[in-house]
Amino acid sequence: MRTILINGESHDVDVPDDMPLLWVLRDILGLTGTKYGCGIAQCGACTVHVAGQPARACQLPVSLIGDRPVTTIEAIGQTALGQRVQEAWLDEQVIQCGYCQSGQIMAATALLQTTPTPSDDDIDDAMAGNICRCGTYVRIRAAIHKAASNA
Repeated sequence: MRTILINGESHDVDVPDDMPLLWVLRDILGLTGTKYGCGIAQCGACTVHVAGQPARACQLPVSLIGDRPVTTIEAIGQTALGQRVQEAWLDEQVIQCGYCQSGQIMAATALLQTTPTPSDDDIDDAMAGNICRCGTYVRIRAAIHKAASNA
């Protein structure tokens, strides 16, 4: 049994040490906003924040979380920055199929936490690990710039 802090709430979970955080979130805690994409930490659909840093939940064993707080897409809009990013996503009509969007929003929010006024190169570098099969990259970049300018 271990206690993990997810979206500001403590959860006691009895899971194997090597269980990926993604399965704890989705299957144990019922937080299905974080998506399974590739399973090898290459597509970014499963991006969450661990102690404020983006992390791929599909390959992160729950045993490595320790006492670091985890934030998922379900709670990112509770912060002013997360809310700005989500609003910019809607304003710029980024979403097509929507499957990658929770990971995209989590990565964009992490970028803006460290780089409040990113250049196109900053955005491209930070978002390179998040794949959008619908190809909305131009709108993603525009939404990140909009969220940055609305600070």
